[in-house]
Amino acid sequence: MPEDQTIRDLATQVVHDLSASGKAVSTAESCTGGWIAKALTDVPGSSSCFAYGIVSYSNGAKESMLGVQNQTLADNGAVSEPVVREMAEGALQLSGADIAIAVSGVAGPEGGTEEKPVGTVWFAWSVRGPKGIKTDTDLQRFDGSRDSVRTQTVLHGLQGVHGRTSK
Repeated sequence: MPEDQTIRDLATQVVHDLSASGKAVSTAESCTGGWIAKALTDVPGSSSCFAYGIVSYSNGAKESMLGVQNQTLADNGAVSEPVVREMAEGALQLSGADIAIAVSGVAGPEGGTEEKPVGTVWFAWSVRGPKGIKTDTDLQRFDGSRDSVRTQTVLHGLQGVHGRTSK
């Protein structure tokens, strides 16, 4: 499958860039179930730049492991900008890494709503810098099967990490 090779190539580039700069990454994943962490740790030498990988599939895990506020979840739902922001910032703080990625989405085939249909995925990337932590978020609506939505999520997430590490 061409997407698998693209994921491997992108993960290899991210690991190379992070290792060369002496920086580390952590992940906070929901709908991908640890696939981003797997892609990164499949690369030989990733131990030099991979800090943590947290699969926070349930809301309780998001709260207890990443410090997502119960009220944030109650007000916005797990698939939302405020939740992925808190997930990424929580992973960054917990791990001490330089960059963290968080994803939460509706991979399907069920679970979608009119407001958040299947394929809705929120992303957040938190980066530790000289002026503090900067967090960017992004909303994507992917088409296809559960596997396709998850594959597209991994690709987009790694592209976001790459864009923040290759500067």
